[in-house]
Amino acid sequence: MKLCARGFRAAAAPAPIAQIAQTRRAAPCRQARGFTLIELMIVVLLIAVASSIASLALRDPASTMLEREGARLAALLEAARAEARASGLAAYWEPQAQSAETAGFRFVGLPPGDPLPTGWLESGTSAEVVGARAVTLGPEPLIGAQSIVLRLRDQRLTLATDGLGPFVVVADSEPVQR
Repeated sequence: MKLCARGFRAAAAPAPIAQIAQTRRAAPCRQARGFTLIELMIVVLLIAVASSIASLALRDPASTMLEREGARLAALLEAARAEARASGLAAYWEPQAQSAETAGFRFVGLPPGDPLPTGWLESGTSAEVVGARAVTLGPEPLIGAQSIVLRLRDQRLTLATDGLGPFVVVADSEPVQR
């Protein structure tokens, strides 16, 4: 005796059940043969969603490193700016030319004591002050609008101040044209 997909037997049975089986025999028994189209489409959709989430979670390491350099430099500039105002000394920040032994930057005019860092975290990072040779940090509380462009590989990031507020990171989306 053969069982249908619904579990009913397709053979003769006692009288009351025979009538039920008779009505069930009218519909042919279908055997399961693989997946339906909707099941396959759902699986493809789940794979697409998972891969898109994974690709969004993966970031460009150069971009992450440059953002870290920008946040660090903004904090260093604000610390130097506060120190220049407190001591009443004219202080400047200068990027140094990109070479093997002098890659980095320097603070000029700050009082001796705890020196601020003068190197980049990531080799290959370079900086350029827009429209000037150095960034003025003090002693005046209002220093004028200034911006610094940081570069690492093909990524670019800008630090800027309006002269009154702190230096903030402004991300540039287009790659640097060389």
